[in-house]
Amino acid sequence: MAAVATETPFHVLAVDDSLPDRKLIERLLKTSSFHVTTVDSGSKALQFLGLLQDEDSPVSVHADQLDVAVNLIITDYCMPDMTGYDLLKKIKESSSLRDIPVVIMSSDNIPSRINR
Repeated sequence: MAAVATETPFHVLAVDDSLPDRKLIERLLKTSSFHVTTVDSGSKALQFLGLLQDEDSPVSVHADQLDVAVNLIITDYCMPDMTGYDLLKKIKESSSLRDIPVVIMSSDNIPSRINR
């Protein structure tokens, strides 16, 4: 009997402080059979990716999360505490995560922000 190969689903990390926007992104991506993880801030995204340690959580929690492969990160630009651009910079500074594509969304039509 041949073993059935299971393909790991494409995993998207969606970062947005707006719950309706997170739910919309999640619903749209799940219709394409993507695995979706949602968080509501840049700092929680960094925690999930293992780049920022939560003061209230033991280190072992983060070690487990490092095994989760993320194939794409979609983030809102305008969020409190950390913008999507700041999150992008932190991810690109990491040697283990810098190759993950990051898409930054914004409903603002600000040319200087778009050019950056």
